[in-house]
Amino acid sequence: MSDLPDWFEPLLTRLGDSEAGDFTRLPTPDGEGQRQSAVLVLFGEQPDSGPDILVLQRAATMRNHAGQPAFPGGAVDPTDIDTVACALREAEEEVGLDPATVEVVATLPTLWIPVSNFLVTPVVAWWRSPHPVGPADPAEVARVERLPIRDLVDPANRLRVRHPSGWIGPAFRIHDMLVWGFTAGVVSTLLELGGWAVEWPTDRVEELPTPGAAPVR
Repeated sequence: MSDLPDWFEPLLTRLGDSEAGDFTRLPTPDGEGQRQSAVLVLFGEQPDSGPDILVLQRAATMRNHAGQPAFPGGAVDPTDIDTVACALREAEEEVGLDPATVEVVATLPTLWIPVSNFLVTPVVAWWRSPHPVGPADPAEVARVERLPIRDLVDPANRLRVRHPSGWIGPAFRIHDMLVWGFTAGVVSTLLELGGWAVEWPTDRVEELPTPGAAPVR
């Protein structure tokens, strides 16, 4: 990998040995009847706040996942060569990311989201040449944020949420957003694998404040 920062190396080393079970309790189906999709887990770095992860917030008017923070991504199109191409295309369409500024460094194990019956492949990348990004279509994306790792690991920003189904999973209250569900589960595991996580109050459990998509962890 070219010109990766030193802080990235521990994560990449551990990702090589990671399995789907590190990210979810749900077994991954064999692909019969599920739709393939991909998301882009884009790591960057800023001089004033250090390493960060890019997320977007879905528009509140969307029929599915309304108002929910997420990684850029979506379903694989017939024109996509693979899941990497899908993740980069979706990020370009949703937030205006220039794929030429990104270096893909790993793909995570494929994970299953039962509520949508999607098989999702998270694509981990390094943003070697950051540039301004934002909602490409405000009807779909309300905002785009770069969440500093230092804030994600801050115990004051971590909690667990209880979905109406009874499921309880990790969450982050950060930058006026509540990150939960699939996205929070992936971020939480990556913080552990990267060696960044610190002890936090796992007994802090709150009810999910608004109805949303069914969780996966």
